[in-house]
Amino acid sequence: MTKGWSKSDWRAKPRVQMPDYPDQAALQTVETQLAKYPPLVFAGEARKLKKQLALAAEGKAFLLQGGDCAESFAEFSADNIRDTFRVMLQMAVVLTYGAKVPVIKVGRMAGQFAKPRSAATEVIDGVEYPSYRGDIINGFDATVESRRPDANRMLQAYTQAAASLNLLRAFSTGGFADIHRVHSWTLGFAEHDKAERYRELSNRISDALDFMNAAGVNGDTSNALATVDFYTSHEALLLEYEEALCRIDSITGLPVAGSGHMIWIGDRTRQPDGAHVEFCRGVQNPIGLKCGPTTSADDLKVLMAKLNPTNEAGRLTLIARFGAGKVGENLPRLIKAVREEGANVVWSCDPMHGNTIKAASGYKTRPFDSVLREVREFFGIHKAEGTIPGGVHFEMTGQDVTECTGGLRAVSDEDLSDRYHTACDPRLNASQSLELAFLVAEELSALRSSGQRIAL
Repeated sequence: MTKGWSKSDWRAKPRVQMPDYPDQAALQTVETQLAKYPPLVFAGEARKLKKQLALAAEGKAFLLQGGDCAESFAEFSADNIRDTFRVMLQMAVVLTYGAKVPVIKVGRMAGQFAKPRSAATEVIDGVEYPSYRGDIINGFDATVESRRPDANRMLQAYTQAAASLNLLRAFSTGGFADIHRVHSWTLGFAEHDKAERYRELSNRISDALDFMNAAGVNGDTSNALATVDFYTSHEALLLEYEEALCRIDSITGLPVAGSGHMIWIGDRTRQPDGAHVEFCRGVQNPIGLKCGPTTSADDLKVLMAKLNPTNEAGRLTLIARFGAGKVGENLPRLIKAVREEGANVVWSCDPMHGNTIKAASGYKTRPFDSVLREVREFFGIHKAEGTIPGGVHFEMTGQDVTECTGGLRAVSDEDLSDRYHTACDPRLNASQSLELAFLVAEELSALRSSGQRIAL
């Protein structure tokens, strides 16, 4: 995979969605500094995630990937990390109970700082500015100075990612994630929607744990029930940052992206001969590939060969993002391409990015009904094709935001201005995330009951 490859080879390839830094000397200084820093994640962790994803490809596990659209420097806090982590634990419990398989928990956290944009500039109050591309690149404020790419932001992103990972590791192994605390994960602002159903599920889990303790069968599993594996992921968009944190695994001697356990290539940066594919093909981490309506079967075959030439299980996750109503015309042709190549992939559903609209109020939003519809269509196609739906990929937060319309709490267009905090794309709030988890669990349970390979 890495024969004849070096971590800087991407620089000779066509690049898109990346900034042109006005101060090249500052950029070089930052890259040199980052290259001296410890990696944020370790090769053994990435290998472990890859093995778990291989099980998801076989229907013996399920991938839950979620978190911020784009992490913010201003919104960074321990409480926000805790709340998002807690919602993902809730969702994982619901999915595990419904699917009867382990759930692989991967956060869009500790690195999701950069965002591709549909246009290089945007007009604000009649003035044209460079587009905001995420806090790792430029600022959100509508000023010429704020929108100028600043390489020093990479150092702040690294520091925030390191602090986030430190807290996530503490939550994962320090008792917060103990399944015996399943009742304590209920969030106060979810009291009036799926909370009752979640409490009923919590009671059943607690009863099962009490039975295990009483029967004396809990000794060897107590540590497993008290901790969780939690991984981080982000779009590998800013390649100067990725290259600077690339390291050589001391065990295998192979290069690993030290910026996150899993990195993905976006729908706008998946050019087979482009810079992003060139970088990602050489690192050993699990790789995600966003597949939108414009993804051709031929391009997908080339990309699979480039990104996973040895057809390693767990290496490549195809993240379908078509939009409600478009899954039927797109997913089957890509499934056919994968079958023709005999490729090992994990199929994951991103029902967020294809369902973004502009509300009458002027806010960018995502109708929750459209999100649900795309998830149902994704599972329906896999059932019809006899293939395995291996995961879901959501933009969500543990905060009580009003960014996506709908859900049991019926967020309306008029409600969007109440707590619209995202700097980029709208996210599901905790209530909507939990509601979606129950839907996915029902779909997985139905597949299991029908005898399809999931959960066998």
